[in-house]
Amino acid sequence: MVEQARAVADVQAAAQMARMFPRDTSVAVEAMEESCGKVELADRAFFSYPRAGQTVVGGSVHLARELARCWGHMDYGVKELSRGESESEMLAFAWDLQTNARAETTFIVPHVRSRSRGGSVELTDVRDIYENNANMGARRLREMIFSVLPAWFVEQAKALCQRTLEEGDGSASLGQRVASAVAAFDELGVSRRRLEARVGRPTSEWTAGDVARIGVVYGSLQRGESRVEDEFESESVTAAQLTGEPWRGLAACATADPEMFFPSDSGRPLAALSICAACPVLEECAEFCEKIEDSTTSVSRIFGIWGGETPADRVARRRAAKRK
Repeated sequence: MVEQARAVADVQAAAQMARMFPRDTSVAVEAMEESCGKVELADRAFFSYPRAGQTVVGGSVHLARELARCWGHMDYGVKELSRGESESEMLAFAWDLQTNARAETTFIVPHVRSRSRGGSVELTDVRDIYENNANMGARRLREMIFSVLPAWFVEQAKALCQRTLEEGDGSASLGQRVASAVAAFDELGVSRRRLEARVGRPTSEWTAGDVARIGVVYGSLQRGESRVEDEFESESVTAAQLTGEPWRGLAACATADPEMFFPSDSGRPLAALSICAACPVLEECAEFCEKIEDSTTSVSRIFGIWGGETPADRVARRRAAKRK
């Protein structure tokens, strides 16, 4: 009760200060323009994820929080109202203390995590549940803040952030920025070919806008908002490539369920790897995979387990070899 009374008193005091010292819109705009001109904010200002065959792009929660700071006299947050065995009830809100404009939403967050290739996995660890709730809560908080802020203020900020992304910080040419983008995605196992397929043209023809848009995708991948397999088509091994490989009929996986070797989640596929460990043609399989990957220009191209290695294993091995 004491904490609740203190929280109410804090809000009342903030509302009174907002009425006594109303915001200066021109100062708020100036602060917004300064923030959106910084690459550090622009890099995190947008999110990107695939849905129903299309890519959804919008302002991120990082942008929303910064705009709330610039606008001033804003209160916002996410609260977990209750937690059951299989779900949590959450509340997200944003409140303009000066105008008394308020938006809030209550929502249920199941304790499950969706898998990229369908299905879901139940969450039982407290930390996993917390992170899942925080992720879902951030999405609702973003919408609440944007619904309270003036639309023109938000749109101006997005346009400025987009311009900042396209122009960069001035320290590198467009060609250098393209090369940096290709190298950054290479670290994630995304080939130049897949990048070009996503953008729709060769990297030699990329514009500043292309670099900015692909940078948004990279930021979403880094923050865990989307996955490589969601954003880019996999470069699978074709039947034509396997033709003429005599070892394939001797592989231990020839009679196993193929789905085991193309897992949909990021966990360690121990069952599949145990089959690989006893495979008589393990080395031939690994050499075949390396040959296919070496025919391109990136760290990892092939989806699935080959030669007893996951895509992450292959990336780590080649990265370690480069450092030697």
